[in-house]
Amino acid sequence: MTLPKKRLFPLFLLSLFALFLYSYYHSSLHLFSSHSFNSNPTTLFPASLNHLRNSTLVSPNFSFTIKVLAFDRINSLSRCLHSLANADYGDDRVNLHVFIDHFKEIDSGERSADLDKKLDESHRMLNFVDGFSWKFGEKLLHYRTGNVGLQAQWLEAWWPCSDDEFVFVVEDDLEVSPLYYKFLKGIIVNYYYNSSNFSPSIYGASLQRPRFVAGKHGNKLQLDNGTRLFLYQLVGTWGQLLFPKPWKEFRLWYDEHKAKSIKPVLQGMVTTGWYKKMGERIWTPWFIKFIQSRAYFNIYTNFLNERALSVSHRDAGVNYGKTAGPDSYLIEGSSSDLNLLEMQPLSILKWYDFCFREVLPGRVVTNFDELRHVLHTVQKQKSIILVGLFRTPQTIIRNLLCHFERLDIQNYILVGPESEFLHDLARRGNPVISAQKLLNDIRGHKVMDFQGSDAELISEVLVKAYVVKRCLDSSYNSWVINGDMVPLKSDLFSDANEQLYDFSAGRDSDILFVKGSSTASGIWIDDFIYKVAEMANSLRGGGFPSKSHLHFEGIAAKSLEEHGVRIKRLDEMSFAMKVETGNTNQTVAEDRKRIIFWSSEMDLDNIQKRLEDLGMWIVDGDSSCTAVVCHQS
Repeated sequence: MTLPKKRLFPLFLLSLFALFLYSYYHSSLHLFSSHSFNSNPTTLFPASLNHLRNSTLVSPNFSFTIKVLAFDRINSLSRCLHSLANADYGDDRVNLHVFIDHFKEIDSGERSADLDKKLDESHRMLNFVDGFSWKFGEKLLHYRTGNVGLQAQWLEAWWPCSDDEFVFVVEDDLEVSPLYYKFLKGIIVNYYYNSSNFSPSIYGASLQRPRFVAGKHGNKLQLDNGTRLFLYQLVGTWGQLLFPKPWKEFRLWYDEHKAKSIKPVLQGMVTTGWYKKMGERIWTPWFIKFIQSRAYFNIYTNFLNERALSVSHRDAGVNYGKTAGPDSYLIEGSSSDLNLLEMQPLSILKWYDFCFREVLPGRVVTNFDELRHVLHTVQKQKSIILVGLFRTPQTIIRNLLCHFERLDIQNYILVGPESEFLHDLARRGNPVISAQKLLNDIRGHKVMDFQGSDAELISEVLVKAYVVKRCLDSSYNSWVINGDMVPLKSDLFSDANEQLYDFSAGRDSDILFVKGSSTASGIWIDDFIYKVAEMANSLRGGGFPSKSHLHFEGIAAKSLEEHGVRIKRLDEMSFAMKVETGNTNQTVAEDRKRIIFWSSEMDLDNIQKRLEDLGMWIVDGDSSCTAVVCHQS
């Protein structure tokens, strides 16, 4: 039966639309696969369709509350509340909670007229808020009985009762765009409720224009004109959306640290200077230290021409001795050049730390294609440092990474067993290799022939050996180390190309160097890798000079020598210091020593104590670095 032309035309349009969706979906999928690895949860839907797909995807328990923090600036508060009331909330219910701090106590020597004046100002504030019309939801006024200051105003304003409760915190000298709520609702829909586009590392979104780099000597805050959204660790106090889970986690963290008198001191941060000067009058250093310990990030906007969805008028108060005026230009409802509801996939957004240095989270290598890409991106002067995590305490690894940050050593990749710790390291921006998953990608190796073997040891040996082989395939030098050492100088691994030998190994330390030469590549073939694994299997029960050397580095060096290969044995006495239990009189000779190492049989408490004595233990009670060290890109 032939359909009439009038009925064919809608079918034709429908077919075109379906083809468009199919093509757009697969192009976005290709973008996702080429940009990030599988551990980074990102959307598989086109960015332009996200807000259509998710416009109603919020929990039935979703709630949004504005928390306004005020003190004694009635004109500022009036401007702030009127801008909030003029925003577009659609049909949503939005609650307004206003917190007015009490004036400070009057000294007995002051005149009663001063007291009457302060009482009159407070009552004017109360009467104004009482009479202010809020038609979008609940209006609540909290008038404090005593002066608590800005820190308590922030910290006591909210305790999330559910994972579907969100707050937008504004101080009273803030003014918001009529479009601010639509934008924040889009952020919540796309980056919180969209499970395929969600990251637990995000704690909220700031509407203020980014201008400040908190790390001393950090990079300039520069973004290209095409960047609309990006992630930055710094909290924004001029219009901050907070997600419930991270905020509750912070409050519990704050409670524990405050109760134990642990101060939020983070060396290398401008905000630490603020804290030393202002103390508990401010709250941001506490939150910044928490963010650093958890490696959390904040969503920021980047609009052209110094525009923002929230503007601080910087009126005289706690933060400013005198009024400084607006920091940006407010985006009005008529801004036709903006598509605020267009939310890009998380996979293509850039992440920046406190130094405004780009962070690449989610790099978990599970196959050789990913390995080739990561090795290429992290190599420096064609050298790679492969760090083993096997049988090494987590705090030792975190301390090592803090030293890498201190020395600006970036050409490393971590390899270890599949674990939450491994993925947490990747979430924080460290490139990692999942040993078992990478081995699963190897075809033709004879792992199953090692009957009764130590599975973790064989996995360590095989995966490190194959990573070295891939380095050789690209003519990269390889330094293979374990976590039982810390570098003292940044040039420890920088002179690899000057090495005369194709293979070098430590006499007493777990260090192996493989030069990216054709000679080394001709030796390091699949058959040799299998022989290394065979030796590891045979040495499990003994036959090795020291149990502490039962690591890939020592086994590979022994295999090379038995294979007739000439290797250079490194003389640790000339460049390294070995710390041992009970040896408390050592000092670091900075002009000679380039590395500190210890036996893998040494227990954690003794390692920490010895490194503390030498000033080389630079992680705190949260297992995070005691300092932020910025190196300009």
